[in-house]
Amino acid sequence: MRLDGIHHITAITADAPRNVDFYAGLLGLRLVKKTVNQDDPTVYHLFYADERGSCGSDITFFEYPGAERGRAGTGMVHRIVWRVASEDALGFWEERLRAEGVAVSRTPERVRFADPEGLELELAVVQTADEALVADHPEIPRDVALQGFDRVHAFTSDPSVSRAFLEQSLEFQPAGDTSFEVRGESRGSLYAYDLGNERGRSGAGTVHHVAWASTPEEHEHWRDRALRGGASPTPVIDRFYFRSIYFREPSGVLFEIATIGPGFTADEPLETLGERVSLPPDFEHLRERLEEVLTPLPNPRAPNPVA
Repeated sequence: MRLDGIHHITAITADAPRNVDFYAGLLGLRLVKKTVNQDDPTVYHLFYADERGSCGSDITFFEYPGAERGRAGTGMVHRIVWRVASEDALGFWEERLRAEGVAVSRTPERVRFADPEGLELELAVVQTADEALVADHPEIPRDVALQGFDRVHAFTSDPSVSRAFLEQSLEFQPAGDTSFEVRGESRGSLYAYDLGNERGRSGAGTVHHVAWASTPEEHEHWRDRALRGGASPTPVIDRFYFRSIYFREPSGVLFEIATIGPGFTADEPLETLGERVSLPPDFEHLRERLEEVLTPLPNPRAPNPVA
């Protein structure tokens, strides 16, 4: 059994409208699902991805209006890295980001910046046989668009603490002293540690968890392996768009293992993904009440977006 790299990454925002503007407007991702946090349905859970909402391209956000700014620390993911195809793509993004007032750090193979709430992001030139997971955007040519996740970086005071669990229980493959490759039949990505001893604080601009992709048939087996490895996984939770288990790896980072499918077209057609609030069947009876409290959001794909 091998996990198919990153399934999705979930972070926290205090400002959903600004979040939509940055990730769908500036970065050109598609808002593929506008739903609610199933553990707290009074707040949004927003999903941005490629044109099809594919695993491996999906960054998601819980909105907690007014939440204080967080700070990444030990046991937390602190940087998200997307793939791009070339140095020309990096040049495009450096120019586009700077034009919008975003501070950028550039090297020959990387562009590093942060979102409006301080979440650290990076674009890296990566040569791979993996499918490029690209969204359509009128201002962003496909050959320079974001192509899906390459890796995440997490802080730990001692990478060796997690090595046995990652390699033996989850089949992560060593890719250096502090990095691991997670590669299945369809695609792969990397999980990397950076040394840090500072305690973090969850809040706006921080990553809540990283999810790894499993086939539905192997999902229960991954729970068993995590349990035998000493983790404390949750029972399998049906999230309607996928099934999930959650646990912390030994360095403290919250992991999810999520199934590949059913997917975001389970309750709306591909052509109109993300244009209305989607509620899983167990939450549909709350629609009228939730739409009164959820922040009005624009449709990023409308010719003149309106709330």
